[in-house]
Amino acid sequence: MISHLAICFSYLVLGLSLLLAGCTSYIPHDVFPYPTVNGTSDKEVKVVTIPLPVIASSPNEGITAGALAAFLLHDENDNINALLAPQVNHNNNFGVTSTFYAAFYPSPDRFWETNLSKSTIINEDYEFRLRDKTFLDKKLELNLFAFAYSDGSARFFGFNSKTPVQSETNYTDTEIGFNLSVGYDIGKHFQVVLGERYRDVEIEPGAVTGIPYIKHRFTALSVPGINGFVAHAQRISLVYSTLDSFTAPTFGGFAKLTFENSSKALGGAADYRHYEGEFKGFIPLDNARYISVFRLVYNQTLGENVPFLEQSILGGENSLRGYGRNRFIDNSYFLLNLEERIRLFRWEIFNVMADWELAPFIDMGAVMERLDRSNGRQFEFNPGIGFRAVVRPNIIGRVDIGIGRDGPALFVGLGYPF
Repeated sequence: MISHLAICFSYLVLGLSLLLAGCTSYIPHDVFPYPTVNGTSDKEVKVVTIPLPVIASSPNEGITAGALAAFLLHDENDNINALLAPQVNHNNNFGVTSTFYAAFYPSPDRFWETNLSKSTIINEDYEFRLRDKTFLDKKLELNLFAFAYSDGSARFFGFNSKTPVQSETNYTDTEIGFNLSVGYDIGKHFQVVLGERYRDVEIEPGAVTGIPYIKHRFTALSVPGINGFVAHAQRISLVYSTLDSFTAPTFGGFAKLTFENSSKALGGAADYRHYEGEFKGFIPLDNARYISVFRLVYNQTLGENVPFLEQSILGGENSLRGYGRNRFIDNSYFLLNLEERIRLFRWEIFNVMADWELAPFIDMGAVMERLDRSNGRQFEFNPGIGFRAVVRPNIIGRVDIGIGRDGPALFVGLGYPF
């Protein structure tokens, strides 16, 4: 882990040096197709080009290193209208990966994102994400996430909260599917959301050859879904929100109650139900230089022969940050995240203003059969620290380092964890 941190620090120094090698140019509006620019763009579009090293890490994937060029296109108000980022990187497990990432912000109520990625060994990822709240006088919100990917770094340790690291197995998680939801505002702060979710999963040999293959250690009787499965579920949610921003909130509260049902009659692998309650709060101080953030989540899965990847799961960059993705699996989980987001300074470079944040955090959570049968010994306590670069209102880059009983875990990615 120390060597990983040293590599990250070296790349950070290199990245800051390359920032100074970036440039700003002005290109005629007509050169760019929609949605790269929109009606609020000037006749000449300001394009900030920044070459950067790529340094990413996670407990499952290990170190990934390479380079990218970030192209930031601005509108007439000097807000970022689009981000285009081609990149090439290398990972010992997956070889050379070529990626093209693009995010478009045609209006404050519309957001499109796509990611196209292909590795020389197993991994590939094709994603499209849309959020659009421009319908019915901005009362109707559409969200769509469509995906097809193969992840050769996936891990499975077994079920319950105390699975030992010695039981670790590897596999390739190959999936295709979508997640669609439509929300309608009922009042100033409430929303009813109806959703449809589909995923077709295949389990194949993984890319990490030094770890046993899941099917060599577990069977279909002990791990439902190990031979692949289909999930097809419908859900309904009630949402309450007073957040001041969808992507980078600084103030407000959020609550969401969800019921989801999957049935064999509609093509699912089994009959089961998900229940989830999520609560978040953002409390600013000193003109939002300090933002105290909390999240509380309880999730329960009820049913028989529920595929293992459809059960309640903890671990990874957005839940227990002291562990790799999908580290703990059982019928239910309880999760508490506490984080203090501290703006250290604001730095303007090439007329792009970024907030640089320090974020000490504590994650506490456990998987369990159900909450009333849990005890304190099941819970994981993960302290850690995050580093964030925020270009408001849309772009967040982050590095999070969490400490779990398996050792430190390092994550690099985009967006706030919650």
